[in-house]
Amino acid sequence: MSEELDLSPPEVPEPTLLESILRYGLFLGAIFQLICILAVIMPASKSHDQEETESTESKTGEQMKKAKGAAPQIRQKQKKESKKKR
Repeated sequence: MSEELDLSPPEVPEPTLLESILRYGLFLGAIFQLICILAVIMPASKSHDQEETESTESKTGEQMKKAKGAAPQIRQKQKKESKKKR
């Protein structure tokens, strides 16, 4: 047990260019994810919310009108096609 212990730090090779790019890319990806999470958690301004709700209400009303108008036309086309087949 009188052997000498090598207490010097192990030799670590220098990182290659690809490893450096990968490391910094991972850091940037983590920062981007944190920003996205904070954007979801932090409440938006009230004026923006009011504008958004008004615009979505008008869009849904227009979409409902278009959907109601489109449904009878599809049924009429199906009836005409079934009559043609007979």
